[in-house]
Amino acid sequence: MQRPSVAHVTMLAVSVASFLVAGHFAAKAVIHGQQERQLEELADVALRRAEVAVSFGAATLDELAKKGSLSCDPATLQAVRLQVYQRSAVKDIRLVNRDGSVICSAYSETLEFDNGWVDRPEMQSSRDGRLLLFRVDQFSGVALGVLRDLDEKSSLVAILGINSYLFDIMPAELRGHSEVELRLGNGQEVGRFSLSHDAPPHAVSVSNSSIHYPLEATIRVEPNVLRHWSSQAYWPAMSIALVLGLAFGFLLTKTRPRLEGPIADIDQALARHEFKPFFQPIFNLRSGEIVGCEMLARWVRGDGTIVPPMSFIPLAEQSGRIEPMTWQILSAALKELNPLLRENKNFKMSFNVVPRHLLSDGFIDTLRGVVVAAKVSARQIVLEVTERNEMPDLDKAAAVVKELREFGFRVAMDDVGVGNSGLSQLKQLGANTIKIDKFFVDTITEDEAAASIVAMLVRLAWDLRMTVVAEGIETPEQRLALIACGVEEGHGYIVSAPLPFARFSELLQARRSKALADKTAQAALVA
Repeated sequence: MQRPSVAHVTMLAVSVASFLVAGHFAAKAVIHGQQERQLEELADVALRRAEVAVSFGAATLDELAKKGSLSCDPATLQAVRLQVYQRSAVKDIRLVNRDGSVICSAYSETLEFDNGWVDRPEMQSSRDGRLLLFRVDQFSGVALGVLRDLDEKSSLVAILGINSYLFDIMPAELRGHSEVELRLGNGQEVGRFSLSHDAPPHAVSVSNSSIHYPLEATIRVEPNVLRHWSSQAYWPAMSIALVLGLAFGFLLTKTRPRLEGPIADIDQALARHEFKPFFQPIFNLRSGEIVGCEMLARWVRGDGTIVPPMSFIPLAEQSGRIEPMTWQILSAALKELNPLLRENKNFKMSFNVVPRHLLSDGFIDTLRGVVVAAKVSARQIVLEVTERNEMPDLDKAAAVVKELREFGFRVAMDDVGVGNSGLSQLKQLGANTIKIDKFFVDTITEDEAAASIVAMLVRLAWDLRMTVVAEGIETPEQRLALIACGVEEGHGYIVSAPLPFARFSELLQARRSKALADKTAQAALVA
């Protein structure tokens, strides 16, 4: 059974975490919205109760007004007292002048409990203008006055007791941590219910105003209590988010290869260090001695399969991944070759660089840092600049090559003869070496034109004091033809295919042993 990769586990964890976070905020938003609606409904209940009390008082005044002219005679006051007795919400009914001053009261003794009385201009009008509402301050508390005009000279006032039970509407879990308040349009408090004498600190407030009367009901609740009220939906919502996160995460891990594509595969391979250096020997064509090697990139997957270079190198060059890939492979190659390079100062290792990478900012500093960290000599490192991609800025490239050579590095022009650069540009660039492309090596024994071109390139190299290396040598006949043209070094399957370091090291050791054995045998023959 294949174990899940770190990327898959991470993706699943991120998916679950994302859904849980989203679920948390969504659940909180839903619960907050639900709580807000419930508080608004409670404020509406309080307001409706206050409106009913005012409407009830107004209806009482209407019944009395229908009986005609009212006065302060005992018979009239007795009839008024009967109305008050039959209506528990009405504490008193008074006959007042148009300016609001009291003429008489159904219960004259209640006048002694008044702690103040407002004038008509301070009263608040109902929407239809029929009623005026005002606060009545009494020694026993606060009452609500409702005034209705009888004629141009007098009016009736109903004194309503806004008892706290009218606003005892809060759920049990909020009751001890909240208050319900009723105010007039001018902000005066006319009713309040709270088990605590102090207002809730930093309270969450919800208000609702009447469309008929100048009344506003407000509910205030302590935030810490509100967090736990009506939150039963939180954990079910989080459970759903967890399930959705797991489901989406599994789906994402299954579809990830299709969604991400080959560039993402390269990024993951870079992160897992799956790009490895392989080494192909560079040998002296005459003696067969291995004098160096070319480092080539190979993608070795976790299961050991090797991806062909043409399946990822072009895409890496187009996407810019070739740069981190080059540094990663170069560091690994120098680490593996370190003993050999330090032992044999004439042994050289070459690696490919695309023009865009060569001209990038900080290229030389990074290269020097990698080489210094590997503790090898710069003069043993050869940079092969491919001509398959056109050099975007030849003057800048020449300056970079000049600086590289000053630091001891060697520079070779790869794919000479089939690339974008003309022969005149070879001189301008100032490289140390030209590499004969495999195209000419393949046909050198069959096409006289190919042999003539190779000979011409060799003569040009000699004139420019450059060395020549042939690529892709596969047969002894090609080797002899190249020697005839003056080529001194080359690489190809005639000696070995590109090898991982362990096998490359074995090849070197075997050829050294053979060379030593041949030398010993020759010495014995001479003796």
